[in-house]
Amino acid sequence: MTEGACRVCGKALARPDGRPGRASVYCSAACRQKAYRTRRAGGDTVHDLISDIERRVKGLAPEDPAPFYAEVRDLSSSVGRLRRIARVAKDAAQSVTPEPVTNPLRDGDEIDFAGLVEPHRRELQVHCYRMVGSYDDSEDLVQETLLKAWRNREAFEGRSSPRTWLYTIATNACLDFLRRNERRPQRYAPSPVPPSNDVTAPPFLPWLQPFPDDPEAAAETSETMELVFLAAIQHLPPKQRAVLIMRDVLGLPAADTATALDLTVASVNSALQRARPALRDRLPERRDEWTRGTDPSEAERDLLDRYMKAAVDGDTSAMTAMLREDVRITMPPNPIWFGGRDAIIGMLSQTFAPSSPAYIGRWRHLPTRANGQLALGGYVQRPGTSVYRAQVLDVLRIEEGLIAEITSFEPHLFPAFGLPLTLDR
Repeated sequence: MTEGACRVCGKALARPDGRPGRASVYCSAACRQKAYRTRRAGGDTVHDLISDIERRVKGLAPEDPAPFYAEVRDLSSSVGRLRRIARVAKDAAQSVTPEPVTNPLRDGDEIDFAGLVEPHRRELQVHCYRMVGSYDDSEDLVQETLLKAWRNREAFEGRSSPRTWLYTIATNACLDFLRRNERRPQRYAPSPVPPSNDVTAPPFLPWLQPFPDDPEAAAETSETMELVFLAAIQHLPPKQRAVLIMRDVLGLPAADTATALDLTVASVNSALQRARPALRDRLPERRDEWTRGTDPSEAERDLLDRYMKAAVDGDTSAMTAMLREDVRITMPPNPIWFGGRDAIIGMLSQTFAPSSPAYIGRWRHLPTRANGQLALGGYVQRPGTSVYRAQVLDVLRIEEGLIAEITSFEPHLFPAFGLPLTLDR
């Protein structure tokens, strides 16, 4: 692949603006969506993928460090996809292969099967994530789905599309998981800092985790990936949750949904009628007014830059100017929350001050995106050390140009977002 050229049409890409983060590899939204549709339809065979990797490896030129690094970074995504295909094939190979037949999902070996189902992996994992609210669990569930698909491929009769068949397996895997692991929203204990501005605690969902954005996955609408949506849908009973996701998010017909869940069409419609108002009651009233998009606006990027600088400088005045009065911080799976700008700034002033017993060290951040929202990986250099270590992954909700909510997650999730676990000084 030529450096600086679109992966689809080969046109020259716009020059990068120097900001950190992932550079664009497509010249337009149309090319990005075309690449996504091609992958989802299985347009690239396993052998084509191997040939492409081989060609690009031979073209690497380590003598020129900057282009060399950029090409290796792009190459890693293709190698990662090949690794996932190989993993599916390896798991499938542990089962007994039945007699070959003429069905495309059943005819062929483990590698052929993996090549057919791998393009659906991302959307299946997103579906599992919406069902269970946990990135870690969604990884396990999508792998379980693909393994079950391999073991039960004889049951696929071609009366539905392979995609719908895979969604049926994934949905039932999630429902089985939720039966084994009953999860109920809990109540937070009182905040360690008395809240200000009459801010109250949200429901406590200790299993909630963020999900890394994929700018090429046009089907992942930000409204149904936002943390507030994920938190709200967790209050629905599992069957209602599955019906609402399959009907309103995936757009599947009532008949297909009924078949997938072993229900009647009337039962599906009844569950949907109960789920919709229950979900609306859990969502913020002004949510429809929030600004959304696959890419942050200039104002949002500026806010992110100022936020990172304020954390590095320990500047509570600058931080105050970026927070809404009713801002809230939660930290799942930890049962800790802080509410109100004054209360939060009082807490931060202690952690930023080197003379305070609550001081933990110097901060640095790297930007990313999660659930269609701005996010940052926070690193701390603790006193007496020379390395910045992963500390927290913050997902920000922006409302009217100010930070309305910060949801902080544990650092073991950094690799899923392409973030290192340590930074040099």
